[in-house]
Amino acid sequence: MSRMILIMGESGSGKTTSMRNLNPKTTFYIDCDKKGLSWKGWRKQYNKENGNYWASSNADAITQTLVKISAEKPQIKTIVIDTLNWVMIDDEFKRMKEKGYDKWQDLAFSVKEMVAMGQQLREDITVIFTAHTQTERDDSGFAFTRMKTSGKKLDKISIESMFTTVLLAKCVDGKYLFETQSNSSTAKSPMGAFEEKEIENDITKVIKALEEF
Repeated sequence: MSRMILIMGESGSGKTTSMRNLNPKTTFYIDCDKKGLSWKGWRKQYNKENGNYWASSNADAITQTLVKISAEKPQIKTIVIDTLNWVMIDDEFKRMKEKGYDKWQDLAFSVKEMVAMGQQLREDITVIFTAHTQTERDDSGFAFTRMKTSGKKLDKISIESMFTTVLLAKCVDGKYLFETQSNSSTAKSPMGAFEEKEIENDITKVIKALEEF
């Protein structure tokens, strides 16, 4: 069973930038947003020529690619899927003219299957998904932050429940951080994996901590 990490946060909270220290030789980057990465020099690190970069938001194609990487690319130790929301949006736009409940069932199934496949890869692979968040407030003003989804069917599945590690990316006083435990959010991590509830925004340190856990 592969290791799974979900990084969620608002746009500009540092989700993509947290991947800056990953080793391009052992990383495969799936750019679902198709907007490129967010640090200087990334094009030399991740590109088609290096065979470690692919821009796609098709859930079924990504699922098949995960299987292929696990079986045929033993050098790959980390796979990044950035972001889940564009996979949902892509599927939703393809079905804009469809009526009825079935299209939402199909969307939920394809996203769930893609995430589930991430759990079934080689044991030495870490799969990192990123996603946008939404914050909801009740009548008393209490705010709760969770992953943003498309459709009530995905809300019922609760994508976060498929991960043991869910990090909330945020910027506090100009400093980019990961929240590792729930603080009015769905953030969580294995007990004892991290000493602090807020840690540096660097996914390589997260992976190391989880490997040593």
